Amino acid sequence: MLYFILLTIFILIVFWAIWVYNKLIKLKIMIEQAWSDVDVQLKRRHDLIPNLLETVKGYAQHERKTLEEVVKLRNTAITAQTPQEKIEAENRLTQALGQLFALAESYPDLKASSNFQALQNELAKVEETISQARRYLNAVVRDYNTAISIFPNSILARIFNFTPKIFFETDDREREVPQIKF
Repeated sequence: MLYFILLTIFILIVFWAIWVYNKLIKLKIMIEQAWSDVDVQLKRRHDLIPNLLETVKGYAQHERKTLEEVVKLRNTAITAQTPQEKIEAENRLTQALGQLFALAESYPDLKASSNFQALQNELAKVEETISQARRYLNAVVRDYNTAISIFPNSILARIFNFTPKIFFETDDREREVPQIKF
C-alpha cells in the first residue's frame, strides 16, 4: 500500500514537471515569435527612413547634422544583435526621429509637401504597430518571467536553465520633448 501511494505521488510529480516544462517552452517560443513580430515592424520603419530623409533633405539643406544623426542611428539599429542592443538603438532612433519631425515644423513648405505627409503618416502607422507589438512582447515576457519565478516552477526553471527575459521598454529620453536649436 505504501509503495502504491509513493508511486502515485511520483507519477503526479512527473506529470507536473512535464506540464510546467511544456508551459515554459511554450512561453519561450511565444517570446521568440513576439520578438520576430517586433523585428518585422522595425524593419518596415528602417525602410521608410531613407525616403523620409530624402524628402526632408530637399527642404532643409542646412540641417545636415540632424539628418546624418538619423542615418547613423538607423544603421546602428539595423546592425544591433542582442535584444538589449536593439532596445537601446531603437530608443535612440525614436528620439532622433522625434527631433526630425520637430525640425519639420520649422519648414512650412516641407510640412505642406504631400510626399512628406504621406511618409509621416506611414511612419505613424508603423510606430503604432511597433507599439502594439512591443506591448504583446512585454506581456509574454511578463508571463514567462512570472512562470519561472513562482514556486515550485522556479525549481524546474533552474534545473532546465530558464532565465528571465528583458522587457522592450522605452528610454526615459524618449519621453522628453525634442529640442531644436537654430
